[in-house]
Amino acid sequence: MIRKKIRGKRLFVLDTNVLMHDPTALFRFDEHDVFLPMIVLEELDAGKKGMSEVSRNVRQTSRFLDDLMGNASSEEVHAGVSLLLPPYTSTLTKKDVGRLFFQTREYAVNLPVHLPGRPDNSILAVALALAQENPKRPVTLVSKDINLRIKAAILGLHAEDYYNDRVLDNVEQLHTGHFQLPANFWDTHSKEISSWREDSHTFYKIAGPLVKQWYPNTCIYTPDEAPFEAIVRSLEKNHAIIEVATDFRHKNHSVWGISARNREQSFALNLLMDPNIDFVSLQGTAGTGKTLLTLAAALEQTIEKGLYKEIVVTRVTVPVGEDIGFLPGTEEEKMTPWMGALMDNLEVLAPAHESGQWGQAATQDLLRRWVKIRSLNFMRGRTFLNKFVIIDEAQNLTPKQMKTLITRAGPGTKVVCLGNVAQIDTPYLTETSSGLTFVVDRFKTWEHSGHITLRRGERSRLADQASDVL
Repeated sequence: MIRKKIRGKRLFVLDTNVLMHDPTALFRFDEHDVFLPMIVLEELDAGKKGMSEVSRNVRQTSRFLDDLMGNASSEEVHAGVSLLLPPYTSTLTKKDVGRLFFQTREYAVNLPVHLPGRPDNSILAVALALAQENPKRPVTLVSKDINLRIKAAILGLHAEDYYNDRVLDNVEQLHTGHFQLPANFWDTHSKEISSWREDSHTFYKIAGPLVKQWYPNTCIYTPDEAPFEAIVRSLEKNHAIIEVATDFRHKNHSVWGISARNREQSFALNLLMDPNIDFVSLQGTAGTGKTLLTLAAALEQTIEKGLYKEIVVTRVTVPVGEDIGFLPGTEEEKMTPWMGALMDNLEVLAPAHESGQWGQAATQDLLRRWVKIRSLNFMRGRTFLNKFVIIDEAQNLTPKQMKTLITRAGPGTKVVCLGNVAQIDTPYLTETSSGLTFVVDRFKTWEHSGHITLRRGERSRLADQASDVL
């Protein structure tokens, strides 16, 4: 959907789902005014109970409205309440900030007879009435509901999605974590080059025009017959220090018996096995090896090297099909059906040379003792010390949920986010507003984080063919 450039002070009519999604949406319209229909307040009141993220957002919205109202008189409410509320509008002055209006009377508008009396249609009717009463002022309905925006467009009312929660305008702009060097790279970047070795690692200090396009821990490579693969370790003005990457495709560098099958997987293992990188995000389609590589690195560093005390795995519980209802048992037992991918990969990582079924079963049981499955519902208030934390299906998390999880990390903890932004199951989340997109973009300039987008599937020739033709 292309946003129209509309000049003049606008009036934005907010749908309930916008405030349920982002309570600070009230303060995201700069100098423009905001209008809340009475049915929106009713829906907010109905959704305030519970411990879900939506319920918390509703309660926060109510607190914001209470702070904005203050001791305003009836006349002041009719005239519009100032939306100046530090720190959310700290960059605006009282003269520049917009005003908040509430519906204080009935509006006469004739909706088509085939539109039933639903809350969405009531909001639509109020927005249409405001547009008719203010022909010289742009009135825009803001909603996360696509169908409501379609109905508004049919009736001639301008409607928009809520854009302020978008990290990027287009998901194609998302940082991939790797950068292909041109064929003439060494000719243009060898003027001020120096190299040295530290603990069997080779480093280069180079300068050139491409350095400005890199971020810390970006993986760079040349695609020629004698490939050069390295990782950007630091950036200093016009210089960059890069380290030659370890080739995890070679059996001598296998991790828990797993070797990388392509360049991107090798880069991913470089980031996962680096104790100086506290946050890693892996984005890719099904079958690219995100979970397998992460579990292999976690087991290697937890059991063999002793860098972490245990492995904590969590994910959002959004079903693909119909919900199967309540699950019995403890927290871990309730989460087990959601962890099918984890269990499948643990079977692969269990040493195959164990004699008989008893040996393999005992090995899998040992591995599971190191892996703790936790629910997102009980993360608030916790602190993880010296843990390897894996957040699976991270594309279904909101930016606020992602912040809640990552801030649980204590000293010595590494957090890894796995996901595919093309497979989002959470309502009102898109590729550009997903929590995974949010953390990839916000962490890309931090020297203790890394990201890789895995593009090549390595599951099986059947899975590759299905991805291509189905």
